[in-house]
Amino acid sequence: MANLKLPSLLFFLYSILTTSAISKSKHQPLDPLTPAEFTQIQAIIHESYPKTKHNISFHYVGLDEPDKPAILSWLSNPTTKPPPRRALVITRLNKQTHEIIVDLSSKSTVSDKVYTGFGYPIILIPEDAVFDLVMAYEPFKTSIKQRGLNISDVVCSYYGVGWFGEKNSKPAVKVPCYYADGSVNIYLRPIEGITIVVDTEEMKITEYRDRIRPPVPKAEGTEYQTSKLKQPFGPLLNGAAAMKLDDPGFSIDGHTVRWANWEFHLGFDYRAGMIISLASIFDNEKQQYRQVMYRGYISEVFVPYMDPSEGWYDETYFDSGEYALGQSAAPLEPLTDCPINAAFIDVHIAGPDGTPVKISNAICIFERHSGDIMWRHTETEVPGEEVREVRADVGLVVRTVATIGNYDYVVDWEFKPSGSIKVGVGLTGVLEVKGVDYTHTSQIKEDAHGTLVADNSIAVNHDHFVAFYIDLDIDGAANSFIKTNFVTRRVTDKSVPRKSYWAVEKETAKTELDARIKFDSKPMEVAVVNPNKYTKPGNNVGYRLIPGSTAGPLLEKDDYPQIRAAFTDYNLWVTPYNKSEKWAGGLYVDQSRGDDTLATWTLRNREIENKDIVLWYIMGFRHAPSQEDFPVMPTLRNGFELRPTNFFEFNPVLKVITNKIVNWPNCTFPK
Repeated sequence: MANLKLPSLLFFLYSILTTSAISKSKHQPLDPLTPAEFTQIQAIIHESYPKTKHNISFHYVGLDEPDKPAILSWLSNPTTKPPPRRALVITRLNKQTHEIIVDLSSKSTVSDKVYTGFGYPIILIPEDAVFDLVMAYEPFKTSIKQRGLNISDVVCSYYGVGWFGEKNSKPAVKVPCYYADGSVNIYLRPIEGITIVVDTEEMKITEYRDRIRPPVPKAEGTEYQTSKLKQPFGPLLNGAAAMKLDDPGFSIDGHTVRWANWEFHLGFDYRAGMIISLASIFDNEKQQYRQVMYRGYISEVFVPYMDPSEGWYDETYFDSGEYALGQSAAPLEPLTDCPINAAFIDVHIAGPDGTPVKISNAICIFERHSGDIMWRHTETEVPGEEVREVRADVGLVVRTVATIGNYDYVVDWEFKPSGSIKVGVGLTGVLEVKGVDYTHTSQIKEDAHGTLVADNSIAVNHDHFVAFYIDLDIDGAANSFIKTNFVTRRVTDKSVPRKSYWAVEKETAKTELDARIKFDSKPMEVAVVNPNKYTKPGNNVGYRLIPGSTAGPLLEKDDYPQIRAAFTDYNLWVTPYNKSEKWAGGLYVDQSRGDDTLATWTLRNREIENKDIVLWYIMGFRHAPSQEDFPVMPTLRNGFELRPTNFFEFNPVLKVITNKIVNWPNCTFPK
């Protein structure tokens, strides 16, 4: 064992010798802002606007990420002075949007730019203020009374009004309301037929209509709280088996996570949520860490509902740009959200007034012992020999959950010893339903735009498109994007009976428009390679992107929501790195008009061969609901894999060490 140089051994010993998997480290330039820094930023902004302290709202406060070359330069020599630590602050003040850069070292504002384009920042209004406004509105009280409902049991939410060709716009939201009598599962009990629009700048109701009055769906059958459910119950599931609390198997040093042959930086952002950066893998043959990914996170989530009727046509959500995945992070629960061996991490964001807000247990990290096989082979053809070698599959999972309205998004980044990074998104939570008169499908004579899942409840059809930002740096920043097309060829040699075979044709994308892909168009594989680095046999080192199930938009391209979400037109895009291009739907998404999206940036058709490039992978879910999704939805999963392709000289997990079990109940071991 003394001769082993595997970094996993060192990390294993480290985790045993420490009482916690978490230790402290000095700042790294990509570290998220701290509570003290949020407080400092708040003070600097208030000092800059002393007379408006109570009128300014903080719609985004996050790290003004240093330009990538500056980060890479510092990483190559961390003893030098790091790049300036700055924050980007987006505020609303006097009906204007301000983009403010704050320098934390000099405790001053570097710049203050008033944004004059289309769209508004992340929607940020006190929900209580909207609720109180609606509850005091006499026409609304009349509508509730006419429906025979008790107004004390009414709760309301809000969502963005979108953009449908209007020349002028103002910050505004629509307010749907629900009936909470008898169940906390309010999204299954909509008060249908009322349209309420609130001007969030003036905080007044500017539009009110009471159109139709279908019954409110019943509370019966909507409960999901264990304490309130009745017999019979299902089986007891033991999710806490065979793990040790004192042996997490990984270490966390500041924001740097080390496990097995992996090392990466873990960050958090108000809008993006969890961010993985600087992921490198240790090559045991070369005895060095090698770069794989500079940055990865969810850039946008587009959720269009498919009911074009009044009151529903505008339900087309942008969950990142309008509501923020980070500020929607849910505290995770031990043993259920995360297994017994998980370490939990708290995060901090800025509240509406700039004050730091703590979200406890927002991220968990754990080793996943899946019961899968990493690799195996049994050889019986050698005379007198029977050889069997098996390695169990293990991964390190970094997880967060964002709850936005009725849906919960479970986001996993899983690192494998083989060099793969598997990214998964799980959808769960509660369906969004439309209140209707129907209690049986035989009563429905028109397009219901969904599925009748219970009395008076249509679960509306919809999509989820999750746009990932993936900046791969395969052994360095200068990379190329390769399409490997699989083509059928006819056998021309008449001396063999075969008629056809398939072959590969490789194509290097020269520009952005060359790189756009719809994966259902033709059989292919795609990879990012370093055209300047080769394996011993002469192959370019690289990583493949292996998509999961794919879905593309079915909306017409001239439909207003699709104009805003044109980044979903393709499953994969490639752009040259640009610090300002972070959000697939644009920086200002609320009421945006599609003029600042991934689709518009790529029209410049910039060169991407042997450049610092970024992949944008659009994961798609198409959801026609079923009764099994009611009253709470079993998790629906999708994902993709980043897998080494000619990155290593041979199987990187050939020499992993496995446990040898000498005794096991109900198992006969061969001699």
